[in-house]
Formats: sequence, structure tokens, C-alpha cells
Amino acid sequence: MPKIVDPQARRRAVAEAVLRVVRREGVEGASLRNVAAEAGLAVGSVRHYFSDHDEVMIFAMKELNARIEYRVGGHAERLLAAAADNGDSADDVAAAAGERRTRAEELLAEFLPLDDERREEGMLWQAFTTAARTRPELRPHAVELESGMRVLLTRMLRGGQEAGSLPEDLDLELETLRLSALLDGLTFQATLEPDRVTPELLRRVLHRHLETLRKGP
Repeated sequence: MPKIVDPQARRRAVAEAVLRVVRREGVEGASLRNVAAEAGLAVGSVRHYFSDHDEVMIFAMKELNARIEYRVGGHAERLLAAAADNGDSADDVAAAAGERRTRAEELLAEFLPLDDERREEGMLWQAFTTAARTRPELRPHAVELESGMRVLLTRMLRGGQEAGSLPEDLDLELETLRLSALLDGLTFQATLEPDRVTPELLRRVLHRHLETLRKGP
């Protein structure tokens, strides 16, 4: 009997091959021929599942985006649950506030290259984002993750205001942009100089920034 191939599984396998090639050689090295060889397929087999090279690259970007969103989403749900549970007594309220602060830092840390998995994702996303500046077909998908991160940051900051742990007059739009720029900048520096910008230093910088938000202007 002929071998039955799951088309979606095959497409994901090709996407993973794209990511491996981009990690080693950059986006410019992810030609259809190189991707096919990495996936152990003939070029014709790749073309059977994707209409052209652009579709291959876009699908790989979406897979990377989905991977990051899945990981971050778990922390976001725990943060929202902590925000909804204040308890009744003063001790309960204080404990809930501490839990929210911890969850918020854990959530934001998911955007930083604190381990091999997140460092790889950061390097890949930087490669795609850089390529998107000169490849218009990639730009909407590069913007998608950044936009999603800003929406999440705004929700987190607004939740902090509503819980009373952040100042009521905090400029949400400005602070969202400042926080997203901090995360992007730290990721860039840490992937470029991992021996200097260590996970411990990343956590310290993030904690310091959040402390300045709590104190207000």
C-alpha cells in the first residue's frame, strides 16, 4: 500500500527545516533547495505542499509565532487568574499583590532569551524581522508578533492599574512602547553578546524597570 502522508504534518516538518536553516545561515540561506535538503525531501515534494518559496517562509514564521504565543499564553492565563483573586483580609490582598507581581515578571521573562529555547526563538525572530524590512511579503507577519506582544503588555499594565499596584495616571500607550522596546533591546543584546548579557542580568534589568513603573513618575 502507498504510504499515507499527513499534509499538515509534512508542512510543519518543512517549517522546522526552514527554522534550522535560518538559525545556521540566516534567511538568505533558506532557499527552496536548501530547505528541501534539510527536510530530507526533493524540491518537487516541497512544491507539492507549498505554492512557492514565499509561502514556505510565511508558514515558517507563523509556526514560530504560534510556538511563542503558546508558551506565553500559559503565563498570561495564570496572571489573569491571580489578578481576579484578591481574597478578603489585608494579608490576602497583600499576598495576591505579590502573586501578581511574580506572575507579571514571569510573563515578561518569556519574551527574553533566558534559556536555549528562548535564545533560539529570539535569534530566529530577529532574522525574520530584519529580512521583512526588504521583503514586503514577510512584513505583515513580522508585525503580527510585535503587535500581539504590545496588546498583551497593555492588558498587563491596565490590570496592574485596576489592581492598584500601578499608578492610575500611568500613560499606558507610552509605557507599553517603552516596555516592548526594552524587551526587544535586551533580546538583541543578549543574543549578540550572551556572555556579557546573562540571564541573571536580564532578570535584574526587567525587575528594575517594573519597580520604576510601580513608583510612578
